[in-house]
Amino acid sequence: MFQVSGFEKFLPTPQEVRRVKILHWKAMEEVSNTDTAKKVLKPSKGLLQSEELYQYVLETSVYPREPEPLKELRDATANHPRASMATAPDAGQLMALLLKLVNAKKTIEIGVFTGYSLLLTALSLPDDGKIIAIDINRETYDIGLPFMRKAGVEHKIDFIESHALPVLDKLLEDRENEGSFDFAFVDADKDNYWNYHERLMRLLRVGGIVVYDNTLWGGTVVVPDESLVPEGMRFSRHHTIELNKSLAADPRIQSSLIPMGDGVTVCRRLY
Repeated sequence: MFQVSGFEKFLPTPQEVRRVKILHWKAMEEVSNTDTAKKVLKPSKGLLQSEELYQYVLETSVYPREPEPLKELRDATANHPRASMATAPDAGQLMALLLKLVNAKKTIEIGVFTGYSLLLTALSLPDDGKIIAIDINRETYDIGLPFMRKAGVEHKIDFIESHALPVLDKLLEDRENEGSFDFAFVDADKDNYWNYHERLMRLLRVGGIVVYDNTLWGGTVVVPDESLVPEGMRFSRHHTIELNKSLAADPRIQSSLIPMGDGVTVCRRLY
């Protein structure tokens, strides 16, 4: 299995892990629980016209083709108090298609949670495929680990409990890693998305794909008055807006912002 060594000094302290989790969880709670959020944001996680239309997409297109291990993990995650952090199943279906289209064999995942997207990636890769999966919280990854073992794909996964930037920088110290990855998925701290992007543009091969999650940030990117945005969402809203502007202006990529899940931006490296 591919291993990254020498990053141990960058492991987050328990206090850092707790601080990041509190900030993220507070934002997720405000998405669904506050009166302001209910007034400003669409009720459907898919940002469609109605919850019924979103359910139609899931029941007609997604669930009939969802592998059983993914369904089991999705059901288990639904009981988690922060279940809204999981990858939307329709976005996951798109990712699985993209992985096959680029014949992905070597991938990176930044932000794992319970591992729905990680498991679907592992299921999509050939038996000798490899995933570097990075998250500061092994506790939630361990929720999904039994499902990965049951599916027989644990050997494809190199989970690293760490902040992501030091791991990416460590990868780039080895010139052989440049242009060697086929696919990346990013669903982590929004203020670092552009920092991840700059590094992934070196790690991905030409023609490789990176997918960014939450690029509509609950629909708050179009709220004209920030005072109407739940306080816990404002920091990441600002960074998401700036990311979207920067991606649209980046000549190194071909990209599409897709209104599914919480907004999914797909970028293909051109050079």
